[in-house]
Amino acid sequence: MTGVWACIVTVGAGLAMSYWKESHAALAPKQEYAEGLVYEKTRVIHVPMIAEGSVQGYVVARLVFTADANVLRQLPVPPEAFIVDEAFRNIYGDEKIDFKNLSRYDLAHFAQTVREHVNRRLQVDVLQDVLVQDFNYVSKDQIRR
Repeated sequence: MTGVWACIVTVGAGLAMSYWKESHAALAPKQEYAEGLVYEKTRVIHVPMIAEGSVQGYVVARLVFTADANVLRQLPVPPEAFIVDEAFRNIYGDEKIDFKNLSRYDLAHFAQTVREHVNRRLQVDVLQDVLVQDFNYVSKDQIRR
C-alpha cells in the first residue's frame, strides 16, 4: 500500500512540476533595463557570400549596440532582431564587398547605416551607437576542415 501511495505522489508531483514549468515558460518576463545607457550584444550572424554561382563562404559578424534604457523600456519589441536583419541585408546586398579582403570594408559606414535604418524602422531614435565586435570571413574550405 505504501509503495502504491509513493508512486501516486511521485507521478502527481512530476505532472504538477511540468505544468508549472510550462505555464511559466510561456510568460517570458520582459527584460528590465536600468537607468541610463544600455550596452547589449547581438547574436552572431552568418551571411553567405555567393560568387560564380555558388556559396564561397560566410561573413561572420557580431554587433554591439548602445541605447537609452528609457526608450528601450517603451518599445513593444526588442531591437536586436531589427539590428541583425539590417546587418544581414547590408552585408548580403553590398555588391562592392570584397569578402576575401575584409580589411578594406568601411565598418564605420556599415555601423552608421545599420543604426540609421533600425531607428527609422522602429520610428524612434533608440540606438545611440552600433559597434562591430566581430567581423570575419570563413571560406567554404575552412568550414570543411
